[in-house]
Amino acid sequence: MSPLCDCCGEHVNKLNQQISVMRKEIKNLRQMLDSAVRGHRKHMIAIQSAVSKIGLCEPDKDQTPPPCSPAASPQAALEQGNIQTLPIGYITSCFSVKTGTPRQPTICGPSRAELRIQQSVFNNPEHALVGLEQYSHVWIIFLFHKNGHLSYKAKVKPPRLNGQRVGVYSTRSPHRPNALGLTLARLDRIVGDTIHLSNIDMIAGTPVLDIKPYIPEYDNPDSRMSSDETTDILNLQKDCDDQSGLKLESSDDDDDDDDFCSFLSTDKSKADISVTDSSQLVSAQFSLHKDLNDVLEEVEAYVTQRDLCQLSCAREDEVSHSPKTKPPDATVDHPCYGEEAYSTIAGWIRQPPVSSLEVRFTPQAERELADFLPKHLSGPSESDRPRFKFLRSPEEAAAAIRGVLSADPRSVYRRTRCRDRLFFFTLDTADITCWFGQGFAEVLQVRPVEQHIASM
Repeated sequence: MSPLCDCCGEHVNKLNQQISVMRKEIKNLRQMLDSAVRGHRKHMIAIQSAVSKIGLCEPDKDQTPPPCSPAASPQAALEQGNIQTLPIGYITSCFSVKTGTPRQPTICGPSRAELRIQQSVFNNPEHALVGLEQYSHVWIIFLFHKNGHLSYKAKVKPPRLNGQRVGVYSTRSPHRPNALGLTLARLDRIVGDTIHLSNIDMIAGTPVLDIKPYIPEYDNPDSRMSSDETTDILNLQKDCDDQSGLKLESSDDDDDDDDFCSFLSTDKSKADISVTDSSQLVSAQFSLHKDLNDVLEEVEAYVTQRDLCQLSCAREDEVSHSPKTKPPDATVDHPCYGEEAYSTIAGWIRQPPVSSLEVRFTPQAERELADFLPKHLSGPSESDRPRFKFLRSPEEAAAAIRGVLSADPRSVYRRTRCRDRLFFFTLDTADITCWFGQGFAEVLQVRPVEQHIASM
C-alpha cells in the first residue's frame, strides 16, 4: 500500500476531527435524552399518584356528593402550595436572545429594559405602581421561559466554576425544579403603567410574576446589623436613664439610700476630710451612737447586698452585647442578629477559576459602533444610519459590550472543547461578532441587527 500524500493526510485529519466532534455531540444528545426520560418518568409517577388519590377519595355511587363551594378548591390548592401563576407583564429588553445575555445584573450596568403592567391583571395598572417611584431598586421575580426543557439535576456545572459540579441550590442556575428567577434591577423611572429598568439580566419576552421594592434595612444584612447596633445603643441609654430615674425616686422615698449613695460617690481623697460630717449625718439620721468604723462597715454590707442584683444584671448586659453571645429575646422589640448579620458567600464567587477578560475593539468595529445613533436623535440626513432602541450612545454601548465579554459569556463546552473561537451575540439593535484569545476578547464587527430579529 502506497503512503498517503500530504493533501490526503490533512484531509484524513480533518475527517477524524469532525468524527470526534460528532461523537461528542451524540454523547451530549444521549445525556439529554436520558435526562428527558428521567423527567418523563417523574411526571408519570406524579400523575399516577394523583390518580390513585382521586380514586381513594371518590365517593360511593349510592351517596350523593355534597355540593362543592367554588372558593373551596382554590383555597385547598393554595394551602397545598399548588398555585397557577399569572404574569403581570413581559420584559422588553435590549437582549433579544440568550446568547450574550449577562448571567448577573451587575455585569452590564448600561443594560436597559421596560416592563408594562398588563391591564388583564389590574383595571388601572398605573395605580399598582403608585409609591414605587420612591425606591431606587426593585426585585424582579420572573420565569426562565427559554430553558428549552423542564428537566433538572441535583448537581449542575456553573460556568464560573469551569466544569466543577455543585448542588443546584448553591447556584443561580435556571434549570431548577421551579424555573423561577430573581434579579435586583435599578428603577430609572415610571411612566404611566410602564417601568423603565437598568442593570438587568433578562431577555425580551421574559414573563414577570411579581415586583417588590428593595429595602436595604430589610434586605441587606450589613444594614440590619448597623441598625441593630444603633437601636441597642439607644436602648442602653434609655435603660441607664430609667435606672438613674429609679434611683432618684428611691432617694426621695428613703433617706437612707441618699446617705449610702453619698458614701459611694465620695472619692478617697475627700473621705478623710468629710469623715466628721458624714459621721454626724449618719448619727443624726439613725440615732446610733457608734463610731465611724462601725457605720462604714454597715454601709458597705448594706450596699453590697442591695446592689448585688444590679451588678449581676449589668454583667449580663455586658455579656449580651458581646458579638459571640445571643442577647435575650425579652430585651429587644425586634430580632437581634449579632454575628449572623454578616453575610458569607462561597469562595468561588469572589475568586472563580475563570478570570475576567480584557476586551478590545478593532478599528473597524469602533467605526461601525460609532455609526449608531440613540433613539431620541433624529434628522433627515441621519435616516439611513442604524439606531439604538434602549442604549443612549455608542459609548454606553461600548461599555455594555465590555461588561458582557469581560465576564466570558461562553459555556464551559465552548470554552474548553470547541475549536471555533468566534462568538456572536445581540445587544439592542446591534449584532456583535468577536473572538476569544488567551485572556482577552476582541470585537471584530458591529452590524445592525437583521430586520426579522429587530421586529421581535
